[in-house]
Amino acid sequence: MEPNIEEQRDAAVAELARIRAGLAAGLTPEQSARLQGSTPEELEADAKAFAAELGAGAPAGSQVGGPRGVDVDAPTGVAAGAAAYQRKHPKREPRPAPTEAEQRRNPFAEPSYSMSH
Repeated sequence: MEPNIEEQRDAAVAELARIRAGLAAGLTPEQSARLQGSTPEELEADAKAFAAELGAGAPAGSQVGGPRGVDVDAPTGVAAGAAAYQRKHPKREPRPAPTEAEQRRNPFAEPSYSMSH
């Protein structure tokens, strides 16, 4: 027997409540699916306890994994990325336009070898 519309709605609302409580506590959606409780308060309490057990609420600097790059805590966004790119790649002076003689010159016409017998 298939669940009716109301049961499906109730299941979806409960899943959403678990995910919201878990994300607020720093859990992933997969971890949030394990939360137990029938009210938002119970779910929040379970999420906080679960996150404390996993260490999900720890500050980013205390995570294991070795040294971080120098730009980890840098500002984010398109403007910050553009500024970082310009710092790393300063503008160069444009090359002067070729003269008319340089434009007409065939680079392959210069004798770089001889065909004497």
